[in-house]
Amino acid sequence: MASINVNSDVSDQFYRYKMPRIIAKVEGKGNGIKTVIVNMQDVAKALSRPPMYPTKYFGCELGAQTQFDLKNDRYIVNGNHDAAKLQNLLDGFIKRFVLCPECSNPETNLVVNAKAEMIKQRCIACGHTGNVDMRHKLTTFILKNPPDVDHMTPTPTKGGKKEKKDKDKKSKKLVNGKVENGRGSPESGIEKKMDQRANMDAPPLTPEKSDEDDDWGVGLTEDDMKQRMDELSGAAKSMALSDDLDKTENQRMDIFYNFVKTKRDSGSLAGADKDILTEAERLEIKDKCTLVLVELLFDEKCLQQIKQHRVLFLRFCHGHQKAQKYLLGGFEQLVGKVHKTLMPKIPHILKELYDNDILDEEVIIEWGKKVSKRYVPKDIAQEIREKATLFIKWLETAEEDESSEEEEEEVEVLPLILTSTLYFIFYILGHIYGMVCHPSISTSLSILLNQNFLEECSENL
Repeated sequence: MASINVNSDVSDQFYRYKMPRIIAKVEGKGNGIKTVIVNMQDVAKALSRPPMYPTKYFGCELGAQTQFDLKNDRYIVNGNHDAAKLQNLLDGFIKRFVLCPECSNPETNLVVNAKAEMIKQRCIACGHTGNVDMRHKLTTFILKNPPDVDHMTPTPTKGGKKEKKDKDKKSKKLVNGKVENGRGSPESGIEKKMDQRANMDAPPLTPEKSDEDDDWGVGLTEDDMKQRMDELSGAAKSMALSDDLDKTENQRMDIFYNFVKTKRDSGSLAGADKDILTEAERLEIKDKCTLVLVELLFDEKCLQQIKQHRVLFLRFCHGHQKAQKYLLGGFEQLVGKVHKTLMPKIPHILKELYDNDILDEEVIIEWGKKVSKRYVPKDIAQEIREKATLFIKWLETAEEDESSEEEEEEVEVLPLILTSTLYFIFYILGHIYGMVCHPSISTSLSILLNQNFLEECSENL
């Protein structure tokens, strides 16, 4: 789904408070690995909180450093963290710093009192005002970085004209003989917003045009124009992140198809396995993407191409049997529809996929037992499995041989233990007998028995 409920405890699909699901992208490797939260700006906007707050909360909970690139809207948590883990942590942030403790409504604002080192939470829905639990490390960050008043001001409460006049007097101060609104109180922001809404109804005054106004683009260089175009394309891309998940699965598969095809045609496919995996996870079609990869990356030379694209396929198939099954579906289309000349090479192709750890033994054996017409006609699917019978039988017999070898090893170990034990007992008894009855020959007898014992053990080993 494109969006989820802000309050994870509410399962109602018509719940009005929604937010986008977190999209995480891992960059770098080794000690420099980091997780970029791609849509943190959109998530924070849905929660009416600055995007720095949930990012810093992740850092506090994970014990990791955080970075904020406000200019480029990049919010980073050091380390490798998947989106599911961050989504669970975000639920904790919402319950601590967003939901009202009385009515569980997310329409709340934070009011920071830096002098008293207190943070109050005001609920617009029920009017509840209470203190935030100051034991969490994030509260220290909020005190040092209070929310912007213009964005975080509460809506005006109902009251008489007398209350409004009193608030106006408190929110104004005299500076050099002029009256200005105070920035410290939230009420001043309310009045400012009300004035802005009132002025929106009146048509703006348009000044007379001059010749200088017509030359607004003369001073721009090509670099400035390129920078503006990049900013516009970046904004459009962020909008597409949320819009793509609203599309059907087939449409998202087409988006992924075009994404991989563009990289293949431009020759930038090498080293792009992480970007391709991230795109598949963003579109929430990771398991089915192996169908597209087989279609775009394999042809008559697939035996060589398997080794070439091994890392990319391992990104999708390692430990994911569902993705392996879709890969076998793409394999059926490849040899049964597109390149029928590959029919005689079916056992070799399957063995290459198996040797490169792309397909598991259990998945291949299970696939060979069930004939399906999902990807190709049933008669072609039957023919493909008949061609693969030799390789599948080899897999089954190899598994049986391994189990039988393990049993034989267990059986062979027992006689060795018994033989060694008997020789050792005989050696001890003979040595004792020699020392008691014939002390003169005890030394030579011990040496002889010791040699026989060592020779027998070495032969058995």
